[in-house]
Amino acid sequence: MHSDRSLFASLMSRRSVLTAAGATGAALAAGPLRGGEAAAAPAAKAAPRGSTEDPVTTPAVTGLHLQFGADASSEVVVSWHTLQPVEDARVLLGDGTGRYTRTCKAETVSYTDGKSRQVVYAHHAHLTGLRPASDHVYFAVHAGAQPEFGSFTTAPKGRAALRFTSFGDQGTPTLGKLSDGKYVNDNLGSPAAADLPAGVERVQPLFHLFNGDLCYANLATDRVRTWSDFWDNNTRSARHRPWMPAPGNHENELGNGPIGYRAFQTYFATPRQPGQTDTTRGLWYSIKAGSVKVVFLANDDVCLQDAGDSYVRGYSGGAQKTWLERELRSARADRDIDWIVVCMHQVAISTADQFNGADLGIRQEWLPLFDKYGVDLVVCGHEHHYERSHPVRGRRDNATLTPIPVSTDTDVVDTSQGTVHMVLGGGGTSAPSNRLFFDPPACRVITSVSGTADPATGKRTPTYTKEDAPWSAVRDAAHSYGFASFDVDPGRHPGDLTTITVTYYDVTGTQGELRPFETFTLRRRRTDG
Repeated sequence: MHSDRSLFASLMSRRSVLTAAGATGAALAAGPLRGGEAAAAPAAKAAPRGSTEDPVTTPAVTGLHLQFGADASSEVVVSWHTLQPVEDARVLLGDGTGRYTRTCKAETVSYTDGKSRQVVYAHHAHLTGLRPASDHVYFAVHAGAQPEFGSFTTAPKGRAALRFTSFGDQGTPTLGKLSDGKYVNDNLGSPAAADLPAGVERVQPLFHLFNGDLCYANLATDRVRTWSDFWDNNTRSARHRPWMPAPGNHENELGNGPIGYRAFQTYFATPRQPGQTDTTRGLWYSIKAGSVKVVFLANDDVCLQDAGDSYVRGYSGGAQKTWLERELRSARADRDIDWIVVCMHQVAISTADQFNGADLGIRQEWLPLFDKYGVDLVVCGHEHHYERSHPVRGRRDNATLTPIPVSTDTDVVDTSQGTVHMVLGGGGTSAPSNRLFFDPPACRVITSVSGTADPATGKRTPTYTKEDAPWSAVRDAAHSYGFASFDVDPGRHPGDLTTITVTYYDVTGTQGELRPFETFTLRRRRTDG
């Protein structure tokens, strides 16, 4: 790897020159490299190592992004994609001082888009054996391409302070469909979809939770272009901190694999779990970061609503639920884990009228497990607004299985008594729902769907049952777009209170300007007491 060592040193040297000249936005000397994307290095070409690729026809490193492995303290995946095969895809890794440490070969996977027949190649370099809470820089490269720079910090091992963020339902800010001679946005995106990554970078989390409906490619004229636009928009953040996704209904793209999720499964390399098949690989998984366990669910498996390109309810045959119970049981028994967070797309609570509504399938399948194993927090999307519940545990014996609030304190919430649900669907979609709130709060719950699709819509017709919403705590009716930031304080001693300070930010400008809407605290006793 001598040539890679030399290439890395040359690239870092060039970046240092630019930094000294004030030509880059993020200097290596600035510390843990958790801020916005730095300017690209000048044209230092990657050593082709025997390749004769023409740099004019060689695809660039595009859509650079990160994911954590199951152990976020030691495992990171660096990913990018191309629209043609490449040679020698690899990552040149350095430490926080900018010293080259090793080269990691990338694994290439692909899918053929069922609509355009375009083949997409994704390259995933799995970095393992990393030190906890350590800073790293890297360059992603393949033969003949300009190396692309990124940085990341691994999670701490054990109890330590950390920050993560969350939103869902983003779309892209770009135009993709020609209609009457004019281009329009055909994937439910808006200009705000460009503002949210800049907002996330302002608070510089360790990682970001993406609660599904990433880019709405299934609605787009050109699905591959929409995914590319999505990555072009988000790489400025996602190359510096893992963006960890849960699949939403709009990740279900007709013709892309047996149940429609092949694009999602190709662009992301999430930790594969026991019981998954090639059809379901990577759709549900978990990571551990410090004292936080995050469990990612694929809700279309249990939802009644017909909202994707195909109706796939029950596709796992119960495998996801079996895995979930085992995962929650293990997490709650682990004395090194205090917090259990679930990231999923569709919701169990919502007070928006004439929108998607809450889904009885989630209340039937997931909520009893959340109660049984004391899940602290659930972050969702699907409804395109912000609201949160009081802590809930148990359910009424009625047609909608209404969750029961155990406290009405909105400032400090004891999650050992109940689970807080947060709807964070203001990631940039062009169809916000914050102006549709029931007053007083109420909820429309999907309690059944028709057995066959309506010929006019192609969807199974839902039946809604309205309920009171005693679980409703806070909602943002004035602003459509924003995200939540979570600051974990582990406490100092065994048995101490540990807290998560939650701030929901309205994103108000093109540079990700932020205005706090509310701040509240989650708390519970540490499990090591």
